[in-house]
Amino acid sequence: MKQYRYLLILLTLLISPIQVNSQSPSSQLDKMIQQGMDDWHIPGLATVVVKEGKVVFSQVYGVKDVGSKAEVDRETLFNMGSTTKAVVCMALGVLVDQGKLQWEDKVRDHLPEFKLSDAYLTEEARVQDLLTHNLGIAGADLLWVLSMAKKAYPARGGYQYNNLMYAVAGEVIHSVSGMHWADFVKKAIFEPLQMRRTVARAAEIFSAGNYVTPYFYEEGKGFIEVPHDLSDQIGAAGMIWTCAEDMENYLEMLVGGGVYRENKILEPETFAYLFRPHALLTAADFYPTTQLTQPHWLSYGLGWFQHDYRGRKLDFHTGSIGGLVAIAGIMHDTKTAVYVLANRDHAELRHAIMYQALDLWAFEESSRDWHQEISALYDGIRKTQEEQEQNLLERRKMGTNTSLPLDAYMGTYAHPMLGKVVITPAADGIELRFNDFVSFTGQHW
Repeated sequence: MKQYRYLLILLTLLISPIQVNSQSPSSQLDKMIQQGMDDWHIPGLATVVVKEGKVVFSQVYGVKDVGSKAEVDRETLFNMGSTTKAVVCMALGVLVDQGKLQWEDKVRDHLPEFKLSDAYLTEEARVQDLLTHNLGIAGADLLWVLSMAKKAYPARGGYQYNNLMYAVAGEVIHSVSGMHWADFVKKAIFEPLQMRRTVARAAEIFSAGNYVTPYFYEEGKGFIEVPHDLSDQIGAAGMIWTCAEDMENYLEMLVGGGVYRENKILEPETFAYLFRPHALLTAADFYPTTQLTQPHWLSYGLGWFQHDYRGRKLDFHTGSIGGLVAIAGIMHDTKTAVYVLANRDHAELRHAIMYQALDLWAFEESSRDWHQEISALYDGIRKTQEEQEQNLLERRKMGTNTSLPLDAYMGTYAHPMLGKVVITPAADGIELRFNDFVSFTGQHW
């Protein structure tokens, strides 16, 4: 009888773990996403996972607009943000395959008007350098005046994320192909992939219809609607809009090595070149998630961040435009790809979804609760920022005045790169209006 009891206990111990993880991968990911959307206050979201050429998960959630409560569907357009960069790199790869371009071509050979603040970098810059964030020019995302952006480090001797260079890459596509970059990617990539809803000009979403509204979220205030970013003049840096249905085809092409069904988008060697490490990074250049993934190396390909995860190479990229986020990830060794789109600013649930999906389909196990870990990580970051702000408040010296009367600061100030700022009196300080575009108030501290 005792032996029977011990055997029963042993069998229970052996069976229990299987019972705990008896849910299908799709059910586990779906459950995590729904809980995560509640915790992160995300109005609408879409997630697609492709494994070995098959769509294994494709779900849409929530609403595209909080006011109307119109639901997200498979054709609802979300902004790709900087995951657009991978598409731009592929478009350049198509031109390489056509023999019209080489990665090592000098930029000025295709754009004679190209000019940087440093004469050497102007002449030395290669097409590939536009894509790797390590040419040497400082970023100036709010300015878009490339010729005056300062040199930050020697050519290919550092790293600084630079959207400006991708805007130039779009102009290279135009110069070489004779087509605006948005028209070229439509013909060379979207059409053969049957991505019939995807648009490369943000302004086209209004005629296309069925698109999400961007949102911020603040505790105590709820959802705050954000105007759509229509910065198509620098669109190659992050203005493509797409939907879940189209992303299924895009991911099938990624796990297919540049081939979608009967359509070859890129030659195998060109496709592989996009994902080769081209710039080495440090943890300071990367995402906070390195604290959780503990990678041994970090790099940047052509439009992809890269690191090792569980002994495999992961290529991924986030996208963030006011009120909208995205993330794309592919693990070539396991032929697994993930895409997430959402309409809430800084909804870092996207990272949790990507890593959870990889655990479930690439490694076929799910021992980590990525939603909990990512939430704890970003809660910690937020808490540190709040403590720093509080520390600053406590250090403020009260009862002080400006060195000169406030009237002495009024007027118009100009800078060749930054434009102009007009300073006028405000109720309890000054108002600063930059380039007749945006205003801030200033108080003496």
